[in-house]
Amino acid sequence: MKRKSLLVLLTLILAFGTVLAACGSKNEGTGTTTDNGSASGEKGLAKDQVLKINLTAEPPTFDPAQAKDSQTNTVLKFLYEGLVRIDENGKEAPGVATNWEVSEDGLKYVFTLNPEAKWSNGDPITAEDFVRSWERALKPETASPYAYQLYYIKGAEGFNMSKDPKFKGTKITDFSQVGVVAKDEHTLEVTLENPTPYFLGLTAFYTYYPVHKSADTNDKFFADHKNMIVNGPFVMDQYAKGQKIVVKKNEGYHAASDIKLSEINMSLTSSSASELQAYKSGQLDYTGAPNGEIPTDQIPSLKAELPNEFKATGIASTYYYQFNVNEAPFNNAKIRKAFAMSIQRQLIVDKVTQGGQIPAFGFVPPGIRGEKEEFRTEHKDDYFTENVDEAKKLLAEGMKEEGYTTLPEITLIYNTSDAHAKVALAIADMWKNNLGVDVKTENQEWKVFLDNRQKQNFQIARAGWSADYNDPFNFLEMWKTGNTNNDSKFSNAQYDKNLEETVKTADAAARMAAFADAEKILIQDEMGVLPIYYYTNVSLTKPYLKGVQLDFSGAIDFTRAYLEEK
Repeated sequence: MKRKSLLVLLTLILAFGTVLAACGSKNEGTGTTTDNGSASGEKGLAKDQVLKINLTAEPPTFDPAQAKDSQTNTVLKFLYEGLVRIDENGKEAPGVATNWEVSEDGLKYVFTLNPEAKWSNGDPITAEDFVRSWERALKPETASPYAYQLYYIKGAEGFNMSKDPKFKGTKITDFSQVGVVAKDEHTLEVTLENPTPYFLGLTAFYTYYPVHKSADTNDKFFADHKNMIVNGPFVMDQYAKGQKIVVKKNEGYHAASDIKLSEINMSLTSSSASELQAYKSGQLDYTGAPNGEIPTDQIPSLKAELPNEFKATGIASTYYYQFNVNEAPFNNAKIRKAFAMSIQRQLIVDKVTQGGQIPAFGFVPPGIRGEKEEFRTEHKDDYFTENVDEAKKLLAEGMKEEGYTTLPEITLIYNTSDAHAKVALAIADMWKNNLGVDVKTENQEWKVFLDNRQKQNFQIARAGWSADYNDPFNFLEMWKTGNTNNDSKFSNAQYDKNLEETVKTADAAARMAAFADAEKILIQDEMGVLPIYYYTNVSLTKPYLKGVQLDFSGAIDFTRAYLEEK
């Protein structure tokens, strides 16, 4: 079945290069591209195909339905595979599905599963595995932070929100009314609410991964690596909490011939200095983002010392601070604007982060597609300027409105990271010098930090967002009222309406205009979040490590990597 020409055009414009980050052509994915973008043939494989990398934080979970961070994303790519995967060219390639057909109206997808695809215990992977897994992710009691990524499926939102008394849509309690059906053992039919050009790429995202049926009855399935039954190119071999994670090649993986690595060893250390030293001494083959970190103060010298190994790549990701808009004093928009306008972003990227980052005055980063060019090219992020005098004026006005003579005590929280600590201290110093406001900074361990953000136990919190797919909706939908990733609890009726319009129309120009109007409300009118800079991915890669795939969003995939003879 073929799509209508308009949908084909939209697919080319909006979904070309769709990849998953966090998140995400049909070939077997046998080619590889090194992380510096140059094609590499195999000169001679090293006898020892054991890759050594570091994770700066321990993944909070190994459950695809609970995943929401880059560290978990890195590990889950080893263990699981969705209907499609993203290849070295950023295109959708066969994963568990060998092929797919899309109806002319863009509403129905029919996936044919690979009969050779099996779970690591030998069980066949069936269409029913996907139905059951997506139902599990959407069940209200699962409380998946990314359940909304399945809302493109007909009835999915109604099912997920069926126990929410505030939900105004049609509630669904019978999952058979949701648009996902196992037609037979190897045929999965998916019906969407609206034509969604990037839906195919979304099926490579971790919330869409299948989970083995035994997870429903084994409460240790995700906690004990010996209980994990997976379907990806690797299986969990060792897990020493706080120390290391080891995965080994899954010989039963349907595309095992594409996997050259026999093992991947992941150390767990939050010290960027220790990570860099391990790289220099040969204990690591790769260091840097997104799973690791290079000390920011050593970036200039590393560029000169290791020019063939150093790489700083622009990616579609945004570094920002979020306010708890329900917590004093940031329930006042003028006070939020004062804090945003009083920091010096260029000074931060030049003197603190030093990785070529771009100062951000919007939320959608460069690299995200617009109507004909990048969204950021077509719609400039000129929603505000840095102006200390204006910031002081707004602060005074906001304090008067709230009846403050002095501001309440303010704390900025961030997760354990040398770089985050330096950025936080620099910004707190700017607030002190430019606004006369003392802000306490507090470091928190990753899992605790994420939990505090989700529970709104913060006033200001460090955050970062990478694309799950290549469309502005992915960056702006999180600030809709009730979104599970909306830790700020920002809410604006017109903002929500603008985003709803982007879902209902197939007119690319109208969609992008609605996105721009929504972003204006978020940043210029409300300053619901405080943008700081657009990320670059800074890393070092040993010359003998090939085939590392870094996508446009900054998500990394080591599954097709290999080691050449030194």
